Amino acid sequence: MSEFFEPPPLEEPERREPRPAWRHAPSGTLPGVVPLQLVLARTDRVAVCVTGLGAYATGFELELVTMACGESESLDPFLFGGHSPRRGLKTGGAIPPEKLRFGIEFADGTKATNTSRPLGPQGVDPPPGPVLSPRGGSGGGAGNSRQSIWVWPLPPAGKLAFVCEWPVAGIPLSRHEIDAQLVLDAVSRAQQLFTDEQLFDAPGAQSASGTAAFVRKAE
Repeated sequence: MSEFFEPPPLEEPERREPRPAWRHAPSGTLPGVVPLQLVLARTDRVAVCVTGLGAYATGFELELVTMACGESESLDPFLFGGHSPRRGLKTGGAIPPEKLRFGIEFADGTKATNTSRPLGPQGVDPPPGPVLSPRGGSGGGAGNSRQSIWVWPLPPAGKLAFVCEWPVAGIPLSRHEIDAQLVLDAVSRAQQLFTDEQLFDAPGAQSASGTAAFVRKAE
């Protein structure tokens, strides 16, 4: 290489910061598992179920499963998106009847649903809880889906309610309650396998995959 052309200076890799706890389950941690097999609602055509729950010190994940007999383009099972051309919910607008509505309610009366600002406001300050956030999912035809949902924060003691409604599928407002203590007890079974420093300071930690662990193993 000639002396005229100099190589660019080395740059420090940009350190990826942890996502806020209300938006994401902590990585590096195995959750305490609560085995659930709840059929929230069922008709001769569709079923809406909660199968499994994982508890962390900052919140919990649940899996929502929908099943449908046959194909039906009128069903939109995806909570935070979907195939419906009217899936975008505008402020003050009506909720499309083909849209699956889902929410949780804590014993203190606070609630979160997929039809009202599910991700909470932007910024570094925690929003008023609770908050629902999508964690990914898959579908196997119209009306069939498996979706993972992050719920922040942990519920207070008392009843924890799962609520759904799906007008076009013939499912009225349906509610199923469990004892929130099942979730709170499971937190002690969560295991942190990697720390923030290990996740972010190790070689390759600046990649786009994964997030930092927000909590230590519960005592």
